[in-house]
Amino acid sequence: MAWKMGGNRAATLALLFASSLLLLSSANAADLDTESDDFEDGYVEDVQEEPAVIGGDEKLAYESPVIDAKKFHFADHFDDVEESRKRWVLSQAKKDDIAEEISKYDGIWNWESPQRIVWANDLGLVLKSKAKHAAIAAPLRKPFEFKSDKPLVVQYEVTLQEGQECGGSYLKLLSAGKDTEQLKAFNDKTPYTIMFGPDKCGNDVKMHFIFRHVNPINGTITEKHCNKPKNRLEEPFKDKLPHLYQLVVRPDNSFEIRVDHKIINEGSLLTDFKPPVNPPAEIDDPNDHKPESWDEREKIPDPTAHKPEDWDEDAPPQLPDTDAVMPNGWLEDEPDMIFDPTATKPEDWDAEIDGEWEAPLVDNPVCEKAPGCGKWKAPLIPNPNYKGKWRAPMIENPNYQGKWAPRKIPNPDFFEDLKPFQMTPISAVGLELWSMSSDILFDNLIITDDVEVARDFAANSFDIKRRYIDRESDSFVNKVVELAKANPSIWGIGLVAIVALVALTIYCRFGTAKSQDSAAKKAAAEAKKSDDPQPDDEPEAEEESDERAAGDTSKESTPLSASPKKNQKSDLDDNEEESKAAESREPAQTEESNTKTRKRQARKE
Repeated sequence: MAWKMGGNRAATLALLFASSLLLLSSANAADLDTESDDFEDGYVEDVQEEPAVIGGDEKLAYESPVIDAKKFHFADHFDDVEESRKRWVLSQAKKDDIAEEISKYDGIWNWESPQRIVWANDLGLVLKSKAKHAAIAAPLRKPFEFKSDKPLVVQYEVTLQEGQECGGSYLKLLSAGKDTEQLKAFNDKTPYTIMFGPDKCGNDVKMHFIFRHVNPINGTITEKHCNKPKNRLEEPFKDKLPHLYQLVVRPDNSFEIRVDHKIINEGSLLTDFKPPVNPPAEIDDPNDHKPESWDEREKIPDPTAHKPEDWDEDAPPQLPDTDAVMPNGWLEDEPDMIFDPTATKPEDWDAEIDGEWEAPLVDNPVCEKAPGCGKWKAPLIPNPNYKGKWRAPMIENPNYQGKWAPRKIPNPDFFEDLKPFQMTPISAVGLELWSMSSDILFDNLIITDDVEVARDFAANSFDIKRRYIDRESDSFVNKVVELAKANPSIWGIGLVAIVALVALTIYCRFGTAKSQDSAAKKAAAEAKKSDDPQPDDEPEAEEESDERAAGDTSKESTPLSASPKKNQKSDLDDNEEESKAAESREPAQTEESNTKTRKRQARKE
């Protein structure tokens, strides 16, 4: 029996060990697949590497990033509230073409710690209001000119502390000029050069990158919208964690958009925007019209075909079945529906207004047991002579001239701008938002012309913050969930292991119990064949003790052992054995009679 229990435990441990090996092998395979996918793309993404964490007890301390003014066109970590408040200007403008009561930019902004405080000295600019228009802007330390050979790098953090269902958290890089000199008048009509950042309303999720292109011929401005990324961006709107957004626009007209250091979209200003930067060289002639005689029909009815003489267009598609007969018991004299005999006219029924009252129709109860009621009609069957309306077969049109299109003429507005990177200079950065969620936190906003400077700034701010948050929330359950998300096959492996473990547990619980019961019964049967005292005798011994105690009340009762002693036999035991031998010669006697016999023998003693 012990060997069986040990075998079951060994099987369970073996199953758990095998499941662990399968999980580890799946994880390793997933890592290998991920690495192979990275190399199959033809390049290794240049992502900021996080410093290694030394031990689980490392204390991650935050210090406000050092801002070297020479390296930034704009930088604000919002930790120095006094200096930051001097930099930012709250809009006092109103929106045009909107109701007066909602036209004001009356959203509330504040400098404060996040709701989930990581470090008390890490502050951010928070939009406190929801369902209100809010606008705030700050001038750049020096305007960004697009004439040099250096890229534009915009980077900032957003934490949607209450999630986001409808609203934006994007920023605008305001164009240099008279319209942006007074930031108190900043509104939705203020000219901007680039708009960048996340936006969501319902299921419409966007990562905006819009730049305003100036027509070099007539000076008109057109918004160019970047194509949507391939992968849908969902997590930043749900997880309520800080996320880092970065836009890099290079002088070669290429661009990159990163979220948390991962590229989500990239391309060219010339080819990946709608409408395209450069218009077509030719356009359709607006004065050209299709001639009336132009034949665009590829096929026409055969003019030489004629309808056959035996073609009957009037033949019905179905005919009554002449072989059908009315079923027996059909009640032709009974209607299908009758007036409800239990219905009564309402008391407020007005015959002049409502007309003559009639009881509603109900199914005829007589027809419930009959095949049918009313006039019988033979069922319809397809007409073998039905051909339908005749039409001539189609043939190739000998006069087909193709699909007509207007002729092309040179585009009078054509231009070719091969350097759309050279945009309107930027003099300020602004946040002009409307959101149905409150407490949107902005942090560590920088504008620079050096990608490495932006990465170093993120390494000393965002990266430390996320590493701390991830370490605090890191647990075995989270690791299993992340592993399962990356490798869906692990769910199947885990399910098989759990089912097998449950099956083994049930077997060990009930299967061994049955084995113990059968073994106990077998041992009892073997014992009955011998003269050893049985557990059934214990109550009798207790009864003897009770009788002896009744006979001599002056003696104290002593507890009896749960198991009888095998080495010592009393005279009572000898008498019981003699009684058992006599009982074996009389098999017809019951256990109750045996018990009475033993009791009588005990009284004699």
